[in-house]
Amino acid sequence: MNETETRDAGAPAENTGKPRKNQTREFIEAILVAAVLALFIRTFIVQAFKIPSGSMIPTLLVGDHILVNKFVYGIPIPFGDGKFVEFSRPDRGEVIVFRYPKDPSKDFIKRVVGVPGDTVAMRDGVLTINGEIVSQAEAGPYVYEEVGGSETVRSTMYREQLGDEPHDILLGDDEFPPMRTFGPITVPPDQIFVMGDNRDRSNDSRFWGMVDIDAVQGRAMVIYWSWDRDESSVRWSRLGDVIR
Repeated sequence: MNETETRDAGAPAENTGKPRKNQTREFIEAILVAAVLALFIRTFIVQAFKIPSGSMIPTLLVGDHILVNKFVYGIPIPFGDGKFVEFSRPDRGEVIVFRYPKDPSKDFIKRVVGVPGDTVAMRDGVLTINGEIVSQAEAGPYVYEEVGGSETVRSTMYREQLGDEPHDILLGDDEFPPMRTFGPITVPPDQIFVMGDNRDRSNDSRFWGMVDIDAVQGRAMVIYWSWDRDESSVRWSRLGDVIR
C-alpha cells in the first residue's frame, strides 16, 4: 500500500456541500407537530377531565380522571359552542360534560334525565318522566367521607333505569333533603335537564335550569386514573372502568 492510499483511508469523509439540518430546528418542528396533534385530538376527538366534587357519587368519585368523547355528538366548533356537523344528541341516562350555564368558563358533569319535550318531576326522591315512574330498586346503604374527612355521609343506594343500562344513585338519609320533590317541568327544544347521581348533594338543573344542547362538550367514556387524596393512594380497581 503506498503512502497516498494510507492517507486517503484515514481521511475524513468529503463535504458534499449539502448543509446538515439544524438539530434545534428539528426539535422545534417535532414539538410543534406534537402540540398541533394534541390540540386537534383535544378539540375534536377526546379530552381528559378531573372530577372535583362528589355530585356524581357513586358513579364518579372525587379524584377520578376521565376521558370524554367529543366526537360522539358531532364535529365541535373549536373554542366555541355548537357543532359543525351534528351526528346525534345526548339521550336519557348518558353522562355528559357541558359548560355550566351560569358560568361558561366552568365545565360540569351530570347525567341526562330529560330530553326536549320530556316532562320531568320528582316526588320524595322518586323520578317520573312523562308521567311514568322511573324504575328504582334499593341496593343497600352507602357511606362515604367528604373530602378531607369533614363529614361522614350516610345514604341509600338505588339502581335506577333511565336509559338502556341501569346506573346507581344515592338518596341521603337527611330528614329534609333539598329538592327531592319538584316539577313537573317540561324540557324546551334544544335543551336538556341534567342531575347528579348523588341526588341530595348535586347542584344541577333543579336549581339553575336547563342546559343548551350547544353547550354539551361530550359524553364521558372511561376512568383512566383515580387518586384518593385522603388516603394518598391510587384506586387501582377503578382504572379502566367504563362510565355508565
